[in-house]
Amino acid sequence: MNLQGNNKAETDRKYLSEMKPVFIKKALFSDTTENYISPAEPNPYGTVSIRFRTARNNVDEVYLICRDEIVPMSKADSDRGYDYYECTVTLDATELSYYFKIRAGKIVCTYDTQGVSKESVPGRPFRIIPGFHTPKWAKGAVMYQIFVERFNNGDKTNDVEDREYYYVGGQVQKVTEWNKIPNIDGTKEFYGGDLKGVMDKLDYLKDLGIDCIYFNPLFVSPSNHKYDSQDYEHIDPHFGVIVKDGGECLDYGDSDNRNATKYRTRVCSHENLEASDNLFCELVREAHARGIRVILDGVFNHCGSFNKWLDRERIYEGSEGFAKGAYVDADSPYRNYFDFKTDNWPYNGDYDGWWGFDTLPKLNYEASPALYDKVMDIAAKWVSKPFCADGWRLDVAADIGHSQDFNHEFFKRLRRTVKDVNPEALILAEHYGDPGSWLSGKEWDSVMNYDGFMEPVTWFLTGMQKHSDDFRPEMVGNTAAFWDAMDYAGYRFTNPSLSVAMNQLSNHDHSRFLTRTNQIVGRSGSVGAYKADEGVNKAVMRQAVVIQMTWTGAPTIYYGDEAGLTGFTDPDNRRTYPWGHEDFELIDFHREMIRIHHETCELTMGSLKKMSAEDFIIAYGRFTKTTATAVVINRDTTERTVTLAMLELIAPQGVKYERIVESTEKGYNVGKLPVPLDNGKVTLKLAPMSAVVIRSVRDINTVKDNVISDS
Repeated sequence: MNLQGNNKAETDRKYLSEMKPVFIKKALFSDTTENYISPAEPNPYGTVSIRFRTARNNVDEVYLICRDEIVPMSKADSDRGYDYYECTVTLDATELSYYFKIRAGKIVCTYDTQGVSKESVPGRPFRIIPGFHTPKWAKGAVMYQIFVERFNNGDKTNDVEDREYYYVGGQVQKVTEWNKIPNIDGTKEFYGGDLKGVMDKLDYLKDLGIDCIYFNPLFVSPSNHKYDSQDYEHIDPHFGVIVKDGGECLDYGDSDNRNATKYRTRVCSHENLEASDNLFCELVREAHARGIRVILDGVFNHCGSFNKWLDRERIYEGSEGFAKGAYVDADSPYRNYFDFKTDNWPYNGDYDGWWGFDTLPKLNYEASPALYDKVMDIAAKWVSKPFCADGWRLDVAADIGHSQDFNHEFFKRLRRTVKDVNPEALILAEHYGDPGSWLSGKEWDSVMNYDGFMEPVTWFLTGMQKHSDDFRPEMVGNTAAFWDAMDYAGYRFTNPSLSVAMNQLSNHDHSRFLTRTNQIVGRSGSVGAYKADEGVNKAVMRQAVVIQMTWTGAPTIYYGDEAGLTGFTDPDNRRTYPWGHEDFELIDFHREMIRIHHETCELTMGSLKKMSAEDFIIAYGRFTKTTATAVVINRDTTERTVTLAMLELIAPQGVKYERIVESTEKGYNVGKLPVPLDNGKVTLKLAPMSAVVIRSVRDINTVKDNVISDS
């Protein structure tokens, strides 16, 4: 018997079995999705389990670094490709920041939200805010923004009439041609869209796959956009129901709204206000019956000069059931709602206006506890029975008061007020710049994601500024700039906020995305509205939709984008929905991408990982432990070949891939095609201006060990 030979063979076998392979840093991963922390939204003074992924049998030790403590992590699970290390941390009521330290032989590195680093204390740690919960229904919800006045006219009896009243320099105008392009000064034009029109199209929205409607303001207001509220306590009868009508429109040339008796009857009649509120209740019930939520627009920074609390137009003066406005009388109960600079009563027009506009009186919360209480009551009212709205979008939220300290105090109280009556209500804010201080779990749930979605996507795909005011050719296909912007903005969110962030391509304040694809700089007043339609690129539009429906957050469609609506910035972006002239191919593409978004769990709750840094290419993976989707965008004008290491997403056992979406300049295809997997990698040939989405499928007949490599 050859004992010496047997001993050597055993020594060699043991050595090989215990030998560490080359350190594979690309396998390292963690984030704050539910895949790597549990529970995903832990409570104060509870515990949270935190996980970290490495290549299998590839590292010696993993530590969690938090609160100046080094916490050893234990290997809790393994699959054919990865080991998962875990530890449990007891929380207090403050934000937990942490990162990881990894040792593999003599190699020591750290890992934070920016990935692997040699820095001993990396700059962007992971963050958990105990007690920060955002509504489950809103995570990844597909939203649809409706500018009601331009969506659909379902009730012609409530239409604004010619000369019904005087508004911002002229008498209002009734537009009888639905498809007419808005005037450059379109503030006085009314097309007749209303809530009945929305109700008539709820089945269309359901078929499209919409989870939530976000309404631009609905409350009584003289404008078509209604960001100058006249009465926060009621739905505008021009959007709702007019059961009591009568009175006269203004004579030609008359600018005195005291003579606008028809308007006064319509908006001051309690019968009309009650009927309109009831119609809103019916709309919400019908939407909820279809699984569609409803959120409202709250304009609490300022109101309008028509507002009943001010009554500069003297519409409410002498009307039954209304107190005198603060403009009318110094003894008005609303006097302290506004900041008056003089005592020039009666009819004192010397008050503080937002950005100096006397048509937009600034609400003066600091000087009026009564106003503060009233607005809180309003915020609670509309998310409570019988109205049952599902949340608020807050206009120019960061400017609500006269100091940042008060602004934060205001929204802490608003959050408590709203969540007390409807814990699942969503609170989103309009905000430009760093939102971090507002997303502490005590104020907003999230924001309209300009910095972390609309702008980076727009620059990469079109090179255009979001108002179409500038074109920068060097930004087209600039992959580094795209990821830098996404990473920088994304770090300002924790996961509860990011998962409900409103990811839009267009909205009522910016040019339509389809118009941006033509790379024409200008506005309707400078180059003509017809230019918004010229040379648009639907292939680029489809690329944007692919990103929108596969990125972390709540993809939000601005009404008509799905139907090919174009337009420069407002008012041109507020064209009517093109009923009878829709781009049905684009609608179908939206419907298919929404279906994929809904059917693919990793697109709503999965992790996100960058997979390529090539110029003109965006490639990223969305994944859980067992499923993976890869998205690749080629913004180049030539064919490109891209190789993706799919093993960086999920373990390889029993996995193959298939293409589920391809969009090119010629059109799109959602038929499924197999994608060859070679040693854990896929190679894709990408047509010019294309988008491809591939997804993992389980293959029980092919289970084999593959090797993750850094090459």
